Amino acid sequence: MKSRQEPLLRGKLKGYGYRITQGREAIMNVLADAKEHLSAEDIYIKVYASYPAIGLTSVYRTLEVLVSTGLVYKFDFGDGRARYEIAEGRRGEAHHHHLVCTGCGRVIDYADFINEELALLKKTEAGLSKKYNFTIINHLIQFYGFCSKCKTNKNAK
Repeated sequence: MKSRQEPLLRGKLKGYGYRITQGREAIMNVLADAKEHLSAEDIYIKVYASYPAIGLTSVYRTLEVLVSTGLVYKFDFGDGRARYEIAEGRRGEAHHHHLVCTGCGRVIDYADFINEELALLKKTEAGLSKKYNFTIINHLIQFYGFCSKCKTNKNAK
């Protein structure tokens, strides 16, 4: 079954002048259907199951293309492996930020921003745009700390 986002991704990729190969399509499908932040190796394993002609190098190259066109975000959650996510948000979700537990590596997506946070972000973006004569089109925010389980375990020691 094709993802709701897959035709949109195909159209955008074609709009940037890239061909839609079987491998690229398989990678986009995996990313569009992902329920977690996947590494290149995770993507390769999932794609290989349905398209064994793919190589890990092709996955890396395709991810570079998707990141450079802005269709996919690349994250570093501190575990030594880049993670990827569709820029539109997984499963059609709106823009979100990440809470990263430095204890267990858990990543929590959150989009239920509080009014003060939205106001601060808008003010920060406006100030940076003016100060540096820079047009901001997006931002990625990650907060690092301890989830409730790791915080409890840390306090218990």
